[in-house]
Amino acid sequence: MPRSLCLTRQCLGLITRIECEIRPLAGERGLWTLLCAAGMSGAQPSAIKAQGPFHGPFVAEAVLDSIAQCLAVQGYEPCVEPMIWRLHLQAELRKLNGEHSRRLGDYQFRPES
Repeated sequence: MPRSLCLTRQCLGLITRIECEIRPLAGERGLWTLLCAAGMSGAQPSAIKAQGPFHGPFVAEAVLDSIAQCLAVQGYEPCVEPMIWRLHLQAELRKLNGEHSRRLGDYQFRPES
């Protein structure tokens, strides 16, 4: 299963778009997250959500596959266009990594010489 997907659905002349991407969280602890952006095609995303953390990429891929199957039942189809909201997803990942490191107490020590 790929670690990203883009789906669209046309309804009443409007095209809705969902982009999802699986990314590792900072800290090299083996934790991954699933990021999703949704909105009208050709506009800024109206919603950005994250799920996880998951222990390993394969768990996150299974969740992504399940979401893709549910959306296919609702009429979403794979989109051949490139993902347009990657920067939004990257910003959400940075936010998550910042929150995650504060919760775990990651401190950077700088011993004086």
